[in-house]
Amino acid sequence: MTILDRLAALGITLPAPMPPVATYVPVTIAGHLVTVSGQLPAIDGKVAVTGKLGQGVSLDEGQHAARLCLINILAQLQAALPGGLASVTKVVRLGGFIAAAPDFSQHAVVMNGASDLAVAVFGETGRHARSTIGVASLPLDAAVEVEGTFWLG
Repeated sequence: MTILDRLAALGITLPAPMPPVATYVPVTIAGHLVTVSGQLPAIDGKVAVTGKLGQGVSLDEGQHAARLCLINILAQLQAALPGGLASVTKVVRLGGFIAAAPDFSQHAVVMNGASDLAVAVFGETGRHARSTIGVASLPLDAAVEVEGTFWLG
């Protein structure tokens, strides 16, 4: 089963990649490593989950936001790589930024929304190193932002 087959089985259609909201490129390729800049939980180019975890945004909404971020990462990879997602042989690392109230402590649970999807899409090669950080705010008032590093084989 290909990655696109797995996405279809999960009911996921990749959106058009969201253009950068500032001065950066969405994808950089250096040898076998590909880095995707932080992606927001956007649907149709608009941030779908805004606010702060523990302050109006529920844990379920946060996990959904992280999942949307990973879907947008996959869309960036599909568009940027000559072989699309089929070129990716390993998810190396995901980094998550969670906009949260000062007393919120379930950042890792939120980030599982992205990590679980990476494993569902890539199988065992989707298991990755990860950092998850709570922040005071994110661009466009997004609740979550996720970045990723991938290996091309």
